Amino acid sequence: MNIETKLEEATGPEDVGAAIVDLLIERRKLDAGGLDRARRAGENGDEHLHTILVKLGLVAERDVAEALAAVLDLPMVAADDYPEEAVLDEGLSPKFLKEARVVPLAETPEGIVLAMADPLDDFTVHAVEIATQRAILRRVAVPADVERAYERIYGRGGTAIGQIVEGLDETGIESAGEDAERLKDLASEAPVIRLVNALITRAVEARASDIHIEPFENNLRVRYRVDGVLQEVESPPSRLRAAVVSRVKIMAKLNIAERRLPQDGRVKLAVRGKEVDFRVSTLPTMHGESVVMRILDKGSTVFDFSALGFEKDILKVYLEILRRPNGILLVTGPTGSGKTTTLYTSLLRLNTPDKKILTVEDPIEYQLEGVNQIQVKPQVGLTFAHTLRSILRQDPDIIMIGEIRDLETARIAAQAALTGHLVLSTLHTNSAAATVTRLLDMGLEDYLLASTLIGITAQRLIRTLCPHCREAHPALPELIEELQLRRFTDDDPITLYRPVGCARCNGTGYHGRSGIAEMLVMSDEVRRLTLRRAGELEIQRAAVEAGMHTLYEDGIRKALRGSTSLEEVLRVTRDT
Repeated sequence: MNIETKLEEATGPEDVGAAIVDLLIERRKLDAGGLDRARRAGENGDEHLHTILVKLGLVAERDVAEALAAVLDLPMVAADDYPEEAVLDEGLSPKFLKEARVVPLAETPEGIVLAMADPLDDFTVHAVEIATQRAILRRVAVPADVERAYERIYGRGGTAIGQIVEGLDETGIESAGEDAERLKDLASEAPVIRLVNALITRAVEARASDIHIEPFENNLRVRYRVDGVLQEVESPPSRLRAAVVSRVKIMAKLNIAERRLPQDGRVKLAVRGKEVDFRVSTLPTMHGESVVMRILDKGSTVFDFSALGFEKDILKVYLEILRRPNGILLVTGPTGSGKTTTLYTSLLRLNTPDKKILTVEDPIEYQLEGVNQIQVKPQVGLTFAHTLRSILRQDPDIIMIGEIRDLETARIAAQAALTGHLVLSTLHTNSAAATVTRLLDMGLEDYLLASTLIGITAQRLIRTLCPHCREAHPALPELIEELQLRRFTDDDPITLYRPVGCARCNGTGYHGRSGIAEMLVMSDEVRRLTLRRAGELEIQRAAVEAGMHTLYEDGIRKALRGSTSLEEVLRVTRDT
């Protein structure tokens, strides 16, 4: 008998709560350690256990909502099920709906359909029944969806951030800018905390990778980087910039009195039931400190090559090189091109009981089970080069270097590869062929490079088209001729796809990102070119003749399949 069938016999809230927990464990959304932690946290309170699980970041809101729907045998409310205008606008107070976290969906002959963040809330159901003199049909809703729908339907032009700012006592805000103690007090007030939490929550919900908080003379600008593109969002008033920045610095355990020097820190928060790591960087600018928060959401990061967008032919070559016992394998590309994710995915593939893996990183983005990870600390002399010398005495099989930044690090990596280690690392170059010339220009000896380098992957991230609104269109004959699209497909006519925009992709036409890559294998011909210090174009030509697909060609293949648009491929690959 499965768990859903057993739940039909559940009668009281305790039975329902136990059934929800059992279902979450069965679905592998919760483990025994997390359950024990939640039970200890709820010993002295009267909150539902599943509510505590969300607050502690042990289970995502959506997972709990899905479990509730299964346990109570109730339908789930989708994000596009909410009405455009208020239902029963005259009968129910918006303030009551907000506090109860419910939104009426429709009025039917059977009764009022009510989206509920907490479908176990009998008090709210009875209150709505009395107010409307109608039966209530409960529906299970994700709390974040309820809050967004409420703001859209009942906000009356006021936003959540605007409402928080309105409730802020502004006494002393303007004069607190230079007083560290007053700033600390102000940043610890509930409205400022709610304001910063709202900015962070919205960023996570928008699938942002970074939050940019930038002070200017007359305004404070907040932008989210979503799918690699910055988008400006609603910002707090300029007068709150010192308080907002100070709040972020307090969260990251930074020195709020130090505004003249850059600072770096980390903070872990539970956002919508998910534990999310944030890497915080502050930088002094003319009008105050600029803050960037990198969102490291491991729950949304998939360490799987197929999910990363690697084509089968490229992945086959990459995995063959990854299986070699020694040599240097490099992953290259600009900042934010997914290099670290590719390396982590590679390490998880190599992580077996008979292999010892050591990494040297700055910073450590994700913690990998079974991998020894080292954070460099240049301020105390623990640099990449210094750490690598010590690492070799630890008898590793595989070494991952976060980035080759200088000649010393490159030489030690080459020596490690010569002595029987597999070395994985990254480099900031625009193409695979450019990596060879970059290392030679850095000063690495050509014979050392030719004998240790086994492969180079260059990659980029491109936005993928929203599957709900993308639009197919025939390619223009001039475009087919200019881009030589006939090389990539036998279809006639050749079809391309363009972004349109809908509610599911926030009107952008794109949703998510995927990788494009080129894989250069160090063949005998490429080694000969390396030894005579040939140029980038000559090395690229030899690699293509040996079967390498370039970044541009990999992108065109994805565009013809409808994964992305031709414009996006050209935007990302125009510098290669």
